[in-house]
Amino acid sequence: MPKNNQWKEALSLLSQIISKTELVETTKWGMPVFTINDKNVVGYTGFKTHFGLWFYNGVFLSDPYQVLINAQEGKTKAMRQWRFESIEEIDEPKILEYLQEAIQNEKEGKSWKPEKRTNPEIPLLLMQKLEENPDLKSAFLELTPYKQKEHIEYIVGAKREATKMNRLEKIIPMILEGKGLSDKYR
Repeated sequence: MPKNNQWKEALSLLSQIISKTELVETTKWGMPVFTINDKNVVGYTGFKTHFGLWFYNGVFLSDPYQVLINAQEGKTKAMRQWRFESIEEIDEPKILEYLQEAIQNEKEGKSWKPEKRTNPEIPLLLMQKLEENPDLKSAFLELTPYKQKEHIEYIVGAKREATKMNRLEKIIPMILEGKGLSDKYR
């Protein structure tokens, strides 16, 4: 069970409700995860201000009671959360309804398939440097697509123009050495 003792009783109740289904309990990422046919269906955990259920393919749930949320719009694609702020909010019949639908969806093979990412567009700042310096351009083109993408996203991720320039100057020697941003951690 998750370490957050604040929600111990509530999480125990969620576990009891989930155990009324055919889901099999396992532990992944340090928290209880319930599976069917070795596929993740639902998990639960507690935080400072709330606890909740995480439906791994929640995007396919009909959500008749409008209780599911996407915790990180734009990032989280398939997972949906049902958050609770008190044990009194736990409604066993509704939770079982969602669990049965999630189980059925998994049995039907409904699962989110990540979109193929296209190669990001080279930012103008980097493009100008590559055109000015043939050695840099050659070194950049020799990098693996993953390393090219790392460098591009590093520059694009900056909000201010000054930060973009600083980041560009920082990565030029790395590109010339054939290194990616994460190479120092490997």
